Amino acid sequence: MKQSATTIKNSEIETNLISIKMLSRKKERENWEFRTFLKGECTAKRLDSVVHRLYREITAEIDCTACANCCRKITPVLDQEDIEEFAQGLRISPKELIDQYMVKNEKGFSFSQTPCPFLHEKRCTNYGTRPKDCQSFPHLHKDDMIGRLMGVVENYGICPIVFNVYEGLKRELWSRRRLDSVRASTSV
Repeated sequence: MKQSATTIKNSEIETNLISIKMLSRKKERENWEFRTFLKGECTAKRLDSVVHRLYREITAEIDCTACANCCRKITPVLDQEDIEEFAQGLRISPKELIDQYMVKNEKGFSFSQTPCPFLHEKRCTNYGTRPKDCQSFPHLHKDDMIGRLMGVVENYGICPIVFNVYEGLKRELWSRRRLDSVRASTSV
């Protein structure tokens, strides 16, 4: 693992889904307060930089296929290209895929049930042609994190990667900021 000023130690990474769900409930207010802090006090460029680094560090330590909680709890949005490729991978027509497994919503199509009907033993049975939304999850490698913080808070209790990145952000950006405030007020 790469070393950095705030390298996440393997012992600091939480992967127990029961603990993550419990901590999500316990820290709900704190998480929304931190989101407000980030939107008001952090530049988009700085936030993206820190999130991307933490994401690389944490994903090096977590095997998504050992979890697959996203496939059990979240419904991806599929566009027409996703539907065609996914159907081809299943060797059925796009119409059959839509009729048997999909529902239309305001953003496109989603699977009609959770967990994903193609999840088997924590792996996608059509992994090679899974939708872009699935390939990209938890979307922390993308820019403009500041515009997607609501989704991060919502996924905090579902995905160990999101949970650990958000907690790392708190330690790095919020705790340091609070400490600087305390130091400034005591030095006056």
